[in-house]
Amino acid sequence: MRSIKLQVILGSAAVVAVLGFLLVWAPGANRPSGTGQPLVLYCAAGMNPPVAEIIRDYENQFGVTVAVQYGGSGTLLSNLRVAKTGDLYLAADASFIEIAREQGLIAETIPLATLRPVIAALRGNPRKIQSARDLLREDVRVALGSPDAASIGKQTQTAMTKVGLWENLRQAVQTRGVFKPTVNDIANDIKIGTVDAGVVWDAVARQYPELEIVAPLTDDPDFVMEVMVAVLRSSRQPTEALRFARYLSARDKGLVVFTRHHYTVVEGDVWAREPQILLFSGSVNRPAIESTLNAFEQREGCKLLRVYNGCGILVAQMKAGARPDVYFACDSSFVPPVQDLFLNPMDVSEMEILIAVPKGNPRGIGSLADLAKEGLKLGVANAEQSALGALTERMLEAAGLLRGIMANVRSQTPTGDLLVNQLRAGGLDAVIVYEANLAQVREHLDFVRIDLPGAKAIQPYAIARDSRCRHLAQRLLDAVTSAESQEKYRKAGFRWLYRRDL
Repeated sequence: MRSIKLQVILGSAAVVAVLGFLLVWAPGANRPSGTGQPLVLYCAAGMNPPVAEIIRDYENQFGVTVAVQYGGSGTLLSNLRVAKTGDLYLAADASFIEIAREQGLIAETIPLATLRPVIAALRGNPRKIQSARDLLREDVRVALGSPDAASIGKQTQTAMTKVGLWENLRQAVQTRGVFKPTVNDIANDIKIGTVDAGVVWDAVARQYPELEIVAPLTDDPDFVMEVMVAVLRSSRQPTEALRFARYLSARDKGLVVFTRHHYTVVEGDVWAREPQILLFSGSVNRPAIESTLNAFEQREGCKLLRVYNGCGILVAQMKAGARPDVYFACDSSFVPPVQDLFLNPMDVSEMEILIAVPKGNPRGIGSLADLAKEGLKLGVANAEQSALGALTERMLEAAGLLRGIMANVRSQTPTGDLLVNQLRAGGLDAVIVYEANLAQVREHLDFVRIDLPGAKAIQPYAIARDSRCRHLAQRLLDAVTSAESQEKYRKAGFRWLYRRDL
């Protein structure tokens, strides 16, 4: 018993020593990153061939050192949880990324590729294995990944449990096979003949000329694992870590190498050291998102080119040929005219439309109908240029008040902010605006709520179908919908709608 305890202690000490060593050293690289420290990457062992090649390319081009610890995805997760240091975590199975997210260990994630678990044997398949049931035969020695250490082991357990074979398979391995900590160990055991077959990732099997894929592990076509890289919250150089992650996942850089190593890759972004996103946004969103956009630029090392305007104007620009990467509309009614340019929009927030009046409400306005009072000077948004104007016109028409109220209109502008400025300057008696337009001036004005179903707007976020940086645009959405951002939205007068589980 004392011997076992000693081995555990020595093993733990070795892990700590290796982690400390990795923080100051990387093979084949001697140029530090911008902080003077190497990027530390925890990487699933099966990804070694493409990742090692990508790292060499990156180090040669940008002089950034990347230190790597390879291992099973589960083992690496345990290590980074204990070490509480490092910059990136690349897992062969997104379920480990999800566990890391739940434990508060990761920030951004970027998809890389997909993997399928397969049964592999020596080329020629001497044992004539045809399915997972053949792994139970007494004449077959099997290597599997450890469910606690390797993603291939965890997914083998999941797949075989679904078909009722796991307990028998586990016993067969314990009797005449072996559990391994990484997928590479399984492939090597098959290669040298230590075992007759094993369960490995399809891409890993194709990297070994001596191996043959004899069957999928499961007939379920949806049993596919997603390979992802994540930036750790412990990173002290997140901008550099994100830059390397973008290179790793770029369709014209890292993913080319992954493809050459037989991985089925995702459609990645185009590589740029400082990528740019063209953002078209309704002006009403600006108070809620501007500080978030600034923080996103700084962290990602990218550039957000903002165009704020009335949504009618933005739609006209897109119809004339403008192609933003992201369209953040004032209201969902301004998405259909350009829907063919974008992926499915996600509703982020909503806000009320209300009547703003000078402090004390000198004209005694109590309802929408009072805006038709004789001599009242009213301001509304332009229906052709903005979502606010179109929604206002639609609301008045549904209430049967359009003609009488429009007779009092003295000003029509592209945005609600301009109307608020005119009201404060004394040129108008009332304006119809979004509640968010009053967020910074509530102490100077009063408002009257409009008790009608159409007195609100919904703000959707949509990513362009042909954007060259769709994953970057998705991370921007993640930033805009973060808990910190939600609080900014509420302070700006919005109500929250977005749900991450949709």
